Amino acid sequence: MPLGQRPGDKSDSRFCGVETEFDDDMAQVLALNISGGFDFIVSPLMDPTYRPSLVTSGSEAVLPCAGSDLVLSPSQWSSHVVGKISSWIDLDSEDEVLRMDSEIALKQEIAWASHLSLQACLLPSPRGASCANYARCVNQILQGLNNMQLWLRIPLEKTDDDAMNGNSDHPSEGHVDSWEWWNSFRLLCEHHSQLSIALDVWSSLPSGNSLGRWFGEPVRAAIVHTNAFLTNARGYPCLSKRHQKLLEGFFHHSIQIVVCGKPVHNISPGSLESMPTSHNDNHVDGISRHPLRSYLDYVGYLYQRMDPLPEQERFELGYRDFLQSPLQPLMDNLEAQTYETFERDTVKYSQYQRAVCKALMDRVPDEQASSITTVLMVVGAGRGPLVRASLQAAEETGRKLKVYAVEKNPNAVVTLHSLVKLEGWENIVTVVSSDMRCWDAPARADILVSELLGSFGDNELSPECLDGAQRFLKEDGISIPSSYTSFIQPVTASKLYNDVKSHKDLVHFETAYVVKLHSVAKLAPSQPVFTFTHPNHSAQKSNQRYKKLRFEIPSDTGSAMVHGFAGYFDATLYKDVHLGIEPSMATPNMFSWFAIFFPLRKPVCINPGSPLEVHFWRCCGSTKVWYEWSVTSPCSTPIHNSNGRSYWVGL
Repeated sequence: MPLGQRPGDKSDSRFCGVETEFDDDMAQVLALNISGGFDFIVSPLMDPTYRPSLVTSGSEAVLPCAGSDLVLSPSQWSSHVVGKISSWIDLDSEDEVLRMDSEIALKQEIAWASHLSLQACLLPSPRGASCANYARCVNQILQGLNNMQLWLRIPLEKTDDDAMNGNSDHPSEGHVDSWEWWNSFRLLCEHHSQLSIALDVWSSLPSGNSLGRWFGEPVRAAIVHTNAFLTNARGYPCLSKRHQKLLEGFFHHSIQIVVCGKPVHNISPGSLESMPTSHNDNHVDGISRHPLRSYLDYVGYLYQRMDPLPEQERFELGYRDFLQSPLQPLMDNLEAQTYETFERDTVKYSQYQRAVCKALMDRVPDEQASSITTVLMVVGAGRGPLVRASLQAAEETGRKLKVYAVEKNPNAVVTLHSLVKLEGWENIVTVVSSDMRCWDAPARADILVSELLGSFGDNELSPECLDGAQRFLKEDGISIPSSYTSFIQPVTASKLYNDVKSHKDLVHFETAYVVKLHSVAKLAPSQPVFTFTHPNHSAQKSNQRYKKLRFEIPSDTGSAMVHGFAGYFDATLYKDVHLGIEPSMATPNMFSWFAIFFPLRKPVCINPGSPLEVHFWRCCGSTKVWYEWSVTSPCSTPIHNSNGRSYWVGL
């Protein structure tokens, strides 16, 4: 049965599995574990004593499977069984007989699992960093595999005492970093999208930064061993605070928990009533109770005590890690549905209203509030939300306004005219159907208000638009926003990388995407890239930019893979009123912008203590603006998107 119900959460992390031993009677194994409360089993499909080399020639050579495919229904096989590939398999063994047996058995077992239409198979851990032959065989299998996932088992435990005690500055020097096993294996398999990870969770954990790497990797399951559990005052299993936080992270990232091992807590049947969970349905009968039930109950307790997903996150669930092309607001006219989505962001417009309030009060002293009319121009008025926010600011401050609503989209202009008539604003608001860069204004503005910002600040051409509109702003006029800065940070984003790679072309690797980032690991704090200020009174009004950035990955992270860069912005609307999506200072509860993602054609592996050097260019031509980007340390990548050949924003 699922661990519980959290509003809006329909992810796989609701289901908890259990690892079992080999048994000829698969139907009974499944029935016992399902009745014990688990949702699926991770079970060997073949007799562990079987070796292909021991099969005598001429015999029928029937595979020693756990029952035929008929012992369970097709839906039971696919929904409730994850195949466990034999753990004796060692494809990099020096022993040639064992190596050949391993290769034959691996292919036989996965072929059988594929025949059963299993959703996943658990591969044994690599025996060390040297896993080339193992990876070669798995890669061969992946080329012809159906939709089944292969979970590579990777231990999440440090093997060096100093590292476990936090005394090692360079984790990779003191012990084998199991991430290196995974990285070596997936590189040999060319980042195949059906190769993923099952993490073995033991009693000791690496540092928080080291753990954080895995949330950007394709982790499908976390196998929690019973010896990872502590004992609370009443004798029940529980987990350390760090383990609890880790499991909550797994739940949040749709990673399924699998309980593994023999029970190490002896709980008497009579004392089960006070277990902190809703899994009390078969607690009464001590005989039929599953020996690992108390561990399942504790996992369920952790799941159920998590806060429900906020409404905003529930709305954004479908957008998580989904690549979207950025808007082209100058080349394309936005559709009604797009306007509708953005207009629902009340936080953004309340910030704009605050900014206009402060600007009006600075512009017009109290004693002249009734005699001076401030000219305010909304450039890029859309369907009117900034017009409304500005008029509400005027009402709040008791100032008089004359508003020009300038909009190039003729379809939105229809709605603007209707709004003005509906609200009775005819004497205050003048609707102008024109591109702001071409309009000849009848008067000069005291305040220029716009919402032209993209996820990367300037990527929807706010600098070019506002430079074009600046000619009708008074010398001492106010621009809202007054400045904005873009930011980037290196990320591990295996899913995004594979989604880009699936297009099998250069263009998609040289395109920036708008993404609701979720399954990513942020490897270092973000750093500022480009800043634009308005009005721009400088003599040289070039909007071309170049920035070199150097990121230091925390040394206790271990090695990590950079698949690309997450981009954000932060904007100053007026004085201390700001809005933005840069994680450390993001405006709460604002959903108008997701982050931007700049992929790398070839991911870059960063080792502890090795800096990451990145170059970003903003290039301007007569008809388009584009970005180019490159890494030069620890290795050099090609310059992406040269001359805007793959991705640009049209002027």
